[in-house]
Amino acid sequence: MRTAEGDEQARNIADAVARRSYGKLVAFLAARTRDVASVEDALSEAFAAALADWPRNGCPTNPEGWLLTAARRKLIDFARRRRTGDLAGGELQRLAEELEAGAVANTTDAVQIPDQRLALMFACAHPAIDAGVRAPLILQTLLGLDAGMIASAFLTSPAAMGQRLVRAKDKIRQAGIPFRIPEREELPGRLSTVLDAIYAAFSEGWADSGGTDVARRDLAEEALYLGQLIAQLLPDEPEALGLVALMFHVEARRPARRDASGEYVPLAAQNMELWNTEMITAAEALLLRASRLTAIGRYQLEGALQSAHVHRRRSGQANWAAVVRIYDALLELSGSPVVAINRALALAEVDGAAAGLESLERLTGDARLTEYQPFWAARAELLARTGAGPDARHAYEVAIGLERDPAVRRFLQQRQAALALS
Repeated sequence: MRTAEGDEQARNIADAVARRSYGKLVAFLAARTRDVASVEDALSEAFAAALADWPRNGCPTNPEGWLLTAARRKLIDFARRRRTGDLAGGELQRLAEELEAGAVANTTDAVQIPDQRLALMFACAHPAIDAGVRAPLILQTLLGLDAGMIASAFLTSPAAMGQRLVRAKDKIRQAGIPFRIPEREELPGRLSTVLDAIYAAFSEGWADSGGTDVARRDLAEEALYLGQLIAQLLPDEPEALGLVALMFHVEARRPARRDASGEYVPLAAQNMELWNTEMITAAEALLLRASRLTAIGRYQLEGALQSAHVHRRRSGQANWAAVVRIYDALLELSGSPVVAINRALALAEVDGAAAGLESLERLTGDARLTEYQPFWAARAELLARTGAGPDARHAYEVAIGLERDPAVRRFLQQRQAALALS
């Protein structure tokens, strides 16, 4: 008998599985079919079937196994409907054999789903796929981010990003791109894409700095897990070590980013007693290991910046000139407008707000920053410090309108309100 309580329990379990295992399920199924779009459709239908079945018949002991079986059956249906060539025929045969001969059909409570996400990540980074969509494809396929979130991370529109993702999935299927971890000599051309995707996922999870959004918290934890997995797989790759160090440094400060009432606390005002010392120590050790490999890269520099911020807070000694030099190196390496924004703020600490604002103004023609909140927040801060009150208030207004986090929005509103008192 179906009840409202049963419906709610089914939804909660389905949500938890989606957060915890969606990427694993996609990777496992796509490794066999090489058709990511069909796998996503099959999983979507499997989740819909679960929400209809579980309230009536009870939630299975192993919901992942149940969903895996249901999705395989959907894929067989898809293949039968389009059985027009060798690809569909071969796919149909493989899936049917797995269902008939494997344990999945009869013992879903016992099935173990291997984590093949690294293999699929490297497949998504294949050189046959357009470079600009490789990392976004990983984010959508394996980490469950929607096109809007991905577009925001890569400073483009959701519509454009959605089109690129569809084309990329078609390319994987048509080209028969193998889902495997590439040979050693293939890694340099693919590793940076995988690291970029992991960091973008971590950043999206970090957007909920208070850790109150379960989905975002899980995303940050998953990114940390995957980053450490790659560092273990490739212990002599300095950028893999640098990325983990960067994420450790940032994650270590999470407990201090909200006060007791849930309000946002900027780095300069955080209670250092709340920082995770063990995580910071681990980050420093990783940066030291990476530096000995003598191949500097983006994530090592990003990690070094976080290390410099921690050192300044702990020692009480200004090191902004060193921070600007790191930003200079990072900007030369990446050309990122995000780096340029942060460099302008650091430059203001060395040469004054006017110098920082002049540097920031060079970015005003970049259309990608029109709806990028940190640009407007930085501009508002520097305008306020140069005494340009009306312009600062306008910049704060734009930043407030773009900010998704209510606590950060209140922080910006307080900064804006303070202008009237100065």
